[in-house]
Amino acid sequence: MELENEEMDDATKQKIQEMAENLLKELSEKNPENQDFRDGPLQHVEEDGGPLNATNQNSFPYDEWDFRANSYKSKWCLVNEKIMTDGEPSFYNQTLAENSSLMNKIKKQFELVVPEMYRKQKRLIDGEEHDLDAVLEAVVDLRAGVSPDEKLYWRRNKTERSVAVSFLLDMSASTAEAIDENRKSNDDWGAPDDPVEYMAWLRSRRSEGLRKTYKRIVDVEKEGIVMLVNALEALGDTYGIFGFSGYGRENVEFYVIKDLEEKYSEMVPRRIDRIAPLHATRMGPAIRHTITKLESQDSRLRILFLISDGRPQDRGYSREGVEKEYAVHDTRKALLEAREKGIIPFCLTVDKSGHDYLKVMMDDFNYEVLPDINQLPERLPQLYKNLTT
Repeated sequence: MELENEEMDDATKQKIQEMAENLLKELSEKNPENQDFRDGPLQHVEEDGGPLNATNQNSFPYDEWDFRANSYKSKWCLVNEKIMTDGEPSFYNQTLAENSSLMNKIKKQFELVVPEMYRKQKRLIDGEEHDLDAVLEAVVDLRAGVSPDEKLYWRRNKTERSVAVSFLLDMSASTAEAIDENRKSNDDWGAPDDPVEYMAWLRSRRSEGLRKTYKRIVDVEKEGIVMLVNALEALGDTYGIFGFSGYGRENVEFYVIKDLEEKYSEMVPRRIDRIAPLHATRMGPAIRHTITKLESQDSRLRILFLISDGRPQDRGYSREGVEKEYAVHDTRKALLEAREKGIIPFCLTVDKSGHDYLKVMMDDFNYEVLPDINQLPERLPQLYKNLTT
């Protein structure tokens, strides 16, 4: 009898194993909205493993900061860079058509930002006109019997605008939420740790987003990017647009919508169309990879502009208890690394509870919590103008 139970248990285990494998295979099929985003199912590497190595020319290992040990975990995360697949230009064109009055307003604001600025340089031996302050001082000196300064002129020196900015867009699963549901806290992660259960949870969340016909958080973020791109092309600044998501430290997905060195083309609107909710939000390595890209730019002003809908979170990165702090501190460390390299970080979040963690994560960095996500398409260009002038 005991032998029969053991045989039955083994058979049951085998059947469960087969069911799990079939479920994983089914769930790893490409989602209609996110087709071609991934090659095969997500890998699973234990969080207590060792350093990771690049698997191809488009994968990049990065250290991760462990605030508890006050040291870096060497090559702890692997960023996999991919060119965003092509969609349709309809979203881009429709956004411009539906927001034509706002677009004209933004363009007028950006026209005031003259690409070639003129600065007055005073107290020169030769120049365009006399410097009245210097002349008056010279007269006073002469009457006092003091030899006056001969630098009595000023002239305008032309300084060309030199700006490079990377927009880093959160493409986590939570951006599938409808904007009228955004009142609930995005701090409620709720994703299971088991890979099989996680894939089922993720598919359910995505499917729910696909069935809904109303506007989602990610749709408003995309509208903001469209409005900004259209204005930036008139301004002439160097800019890149990147999205990030992933699941686990070995699967940090980094999508290139427009690279910094890439010229605007008809492919950019098509890639913007494919921005969609994916997995989790491991911010640290995505920020570090963006820093690497910005480091290659010799612009005088370099900005890392992070757009997010919630706190950093991922498997083994941000769960209940101390791991929530772990993710926040690693993200803050990455932002500090940016500043050390002469890059200015800025964070815009649509998470209304964002102050709770941003006051630690951003601390002495500038950030803004947007009270109404519907303001994002108008607010995003305004913030950019303020940061670069």
